[in-house]
Amino acid sequence: MPIRVAHVGTGNVGRIALAHLIDDERFELTGVCVSTDAKVGKDAGELAGLEVVTGITAINDLDAVLADKPDCVVYCAMGDNRPIEAMEDVRRILAAGVNVAGSAPGMLQYPWQVLPRKYIAQFEEAAEQGNASLFITGVDPGFVNDLIPFAFASTCQSIEQVRCLEIADYATYDGSTVMFDVMGFGMTLDEVPMLLQPGMLGMAWGTAIRQLAAGLGIEIDNITETYEREPAPEAFDISAGHIPKGGVAALKFEIFGWVGDHPAIVIEHVTRLRDDLRPDWRRPAQEGGSYRVEITGEPSYVVDICPTSRKGDHNYAAIAAGAGRVVNAIPAVVDADPGIRTTLDLPFVTGKGLFRIPS
Repeated sequence: MPIRVAHVGTGNVGRIALAHLIDDERFELTGVCVSTDAKVGKDAGELAGLEVVTGITAINDLDAVLADKPDCVVYCAMGDNRPIEAMEDVRRILAAGVNVAGSAPGMLQYPWQVLPRKYIAQFEEAAEQGNASLFITGVDPGFVNDLIPFAFASTCQSIEQVRCLEIADYATYDGSTVMFDVMGFGMTLDEVPMLLQPGMLGMAWGTAIRQLAAGLGIEIDNITETYEREPAPEAFDISAGHIPKGGVAALKFEIFGWVGDHPAIVIEHVTRLRDDLRPDWRRPAQEGGSYRVEITGEPSYVVDICPTSRKGDHNYAAIAAGAGRVVNAIPAVVDADPGIRTTLDLPFVTGKGLFRIPS
């Protein structure tokens, strides 16, 4: 019997996740909730970019979607610039007795020691009230910051440091809110965007650092952050819009999780809008972009993850990987005990039910 699933959010991540839900026989789509008026009334198949008619039309009423009593909601609404609203959405869904698997809000990926206890308690109480579980895998994609490091760490005799990297050209990424408002591309070096405000990097990626630390059985004493930006040598256009001369065109940041005076866990991002910018920064393992996990220990590892797709470039492939992690976790999330669940709690998801013989 298929799992009844409703879907919230049809942006870059949500559109791909929705297509997966429609195509996968493990799931029955019960409803779609959107925030853009122009999408209201459109069929889910159209919103997912598929040539199918599902009979499920999009609405902008979360309560109405929940009234159909789905087993799970896939939550892919924007959380970067509306974290309070996204967290309230998730709390409401749990309290209504519906499980949640999602890409946002990222702070719920592993909220302990990141969010104040009183906020975490709201979600735990809602989950208990609704007998529902919550799994937020985050973005980057999230599995590069937890699943992959844990898989290789499990083979080590000793570990000194775990470093997770995203190295990518974002010129083809068309998410203007993330690119301009959150990350600050195109801004002057005198302006400080949302993501680079003091403490924001540590909060956004602190969940990944705290989760890795929990899996490794270590206590993080402090989280610090650094960043560098590079201005555009001349004006040019990208998919999300225009970058003026002197506007930020490359960004590098690192978040460090310290044990004493040793950086035990590091998250590093190198984001360019042109390949020729800052050649001294890390380079991807494939054209356009890749991910990397470095474990220093015995043995040590350098693991390059190079997502590709038949439907788009490296940016599309990375988003598809993040969305796939969310959707494929649904059966485990539905079966999980009530509460906030993480990669450390869920069973290993193997890709069961996904095999297809190519046509």
